[in-house]
Amino acid sequence: MILDLEKFTLRRQKVWNELDEILKELEKDPAARMNLEKIKRFHNLYQRTAADLSSLQSFACAPELRQHLESLVARGVGEIQGSTRSVRLLSGLGAWRLGSIPAAFQRRLGAFRLAVAAMLLGVLFGGALLLLDSDTKRCVLPFGNLAGSPSKRVAKEEAGVNKSLERQKLVFSSQLMTNNIKVAILCLALGVTFGIGTLVLLFYNGVILGVVALDYLRAGQAAFLFGWLLPHGSIEIPAFLIAGQAGLVLGGAMLGMQSSSTLTERLRNVSSDIVTLVSGTALLLVWAGIVEAFFSQYHEPVIPYGLKIAFGIAELLALFVFLARTGQRGPRACVESQD
Repeated sequence: MILDLEKFTLRRQKVWNELDEILKELEKDPAARMNLEKIKRFHNLYQRTAADLSSLQSFACAPELRQHLESLVARGVGEIQGSTRSVRLLSGLGAWRLGSIPAAFQRRLGAFRLAVAAMLLGVLFGGALLLLDSDTKRCVLPFGNLAGSPSKRVAKEEAGVNKSLERQKLVFSSQLMTNNIKVAILCLALGVTFGIGTLVLLFYNGVILGVVALDYLRAGQAAFLFGWLLPHGSIEIPAFLIAGQAGLVLGGAMLGMQSSSTLTERLRNVSSDIVTLVSGTALLLVWAGIVEAFFSQYHEPVIPYGLKIAFGIAELLALFVFLARTGQRGPRACVESQD
């Protein structure tokens, strides 16, 4: 692929400048509120800038431009994950749907189990691919950071923290968070393919997880792997699975097996649960993004791996209790299941 840097810069400069202006406004007044249209515009500009940065990652040219975009993306993710606006959004969304998430989860438990099975099959398949061919990860993994030597990456991460590494961590976290949101939305949307697309996407993400996990385990970096993945992954992976659950519920409604209802009636019956499950996914991904940016990306000697692993396990247990026990007391227990 050949990139005309001059044309690329001229075409995208307006987007970067507009994002920079909005960030300056937010940084000048942290208590400022944005209306819905401005929030949408900010999110659009941020995603486009992150995509532009991703396009430049594989090119050695224009280091100053890459640094400028890294700075914009890092500032953007700081606003998204660390500002009082995010806290207000999280609390508001939580108050709206928090009580109904476990009940919807329990009603659609069959779809969740199917989502788990699809991802686990992907994990096993990814591990098998890596065992057969070590170069598999270069073709499968979406981020260049993961395609290199695990031991070299661990040594670099444990070498220390400076301003340059801080910015890289925020940029990498922002890329992951943007990717995670896209995957979650796509997981739901692919339910319109009668659930087939949702299953394929869950399987593929399982393949990525299997390749990464086995790669680090074979390199003798188990402590780093679990200390890095568990703090955010114990929430992020269930969020994907719940998004997949919502997509499979939608797919089940599209199929309408063993149901004499019309498609419109079936979609109406599942719409409330789908919205609730997607709300739960959003809450989990926001939390996972915050943890990833400000906790997961720090390793020994800054934060002991044992502490990080314990934190991740505690999160997973809390989520399990919330979904498995609280959900049994949820309302609407007699709603028709479309699993």
